[in-house]
Parts: sequence; structure tokens; C-alpha cells
Amino acid sequence: MPEKNVRIKVRLILYDRGNILLLKQTKPNGGNYSLVGGNIDEGEYAKDALIRESFEEAGITLEARDLELVHVLQKNTSREQRLVLYFKAIRWSGKARSRERDKFKSAEWFDVDRLPKNLTATVKHVMREYRRGTRYSEIRGKKK
Repeated sequence: MPEKNVRIKVRLILYDRGNILLLKQTKPNGGNYSLVGGNIDEGEYAKDALIRESFEEAGITLEARDLELVHVLQKNTSREQRLVLYFKAIRWSGKARSRERDKFKSAEWFDVDRLPKNLTATVKHVMREYRRGTRYSEIRGKKK
């Protein structure tokens, strides 16, 4: 049986007065809303990766002390195993905007109780579980 790639990712749930920040993907990338975040590079720590990704994608600066781990998602597919660490923050600096225009059309704030219908399926799942207070969840892919 071939070995699967194992990826560790980080995502940000950034709050501002009851709103959360979402990135609107460009059409070629799905056109849905997603959370800020990305891969943890080799040798990098999770909070450092999220600080880097948040600036690269959304132009915001975070401090490690302001990041709180609130959810862990495990997602297995036929090609990879993915572990995603979701951190919450309420403090940052900078003006949120899309800095990777080839990937994200815009950065927008949404009331946490009225999120857009076209969230990625993973973000829908995680926000539902996180708001229930669940610290760990799984999305199971089809077995081969």
C-alpha cells in the first residue's frame, strides 16, 4: 500500500465585534469563501506559520500570544492525510485585504451568525463544530 502524504495546516478564525474574516476565492480556485491560512512549512511551528500566512494572504499582523487553539480537524482522502489546526484571535494590526489576488478576490467580514452560503464545505463543517464547542472533528474521505 503506498504511503499517503501527511500535511499539517493552520487556519485563522479572526473576530472583530461579532464578525469573522473570510477570503473570497477567485473563480479558478472555487469562488467560495474560506478562512485565512495555509501549510506549515518544514521546520516551522504552527503559530509562526499562521502569522506568516495571515500577512501573506490578508495583510494582517498577528502576535503568537494572541492566538488560541480552538479546533483540530483530521481529514483523510485517498491521496493524503490532513491535520488542520484552527486558531482564534481577536487582536491584530493592519487592514484586512486580499494580498494574493491570483487566489483570493477579496477579504470580507461577516456576522458569525449570518455566514455566506458559499463557504467551502470544510469551513462550514469546522464553524459548526467549533461553535458547538467541539475541539476535534473528522471529515472522512472515501476509502479505496
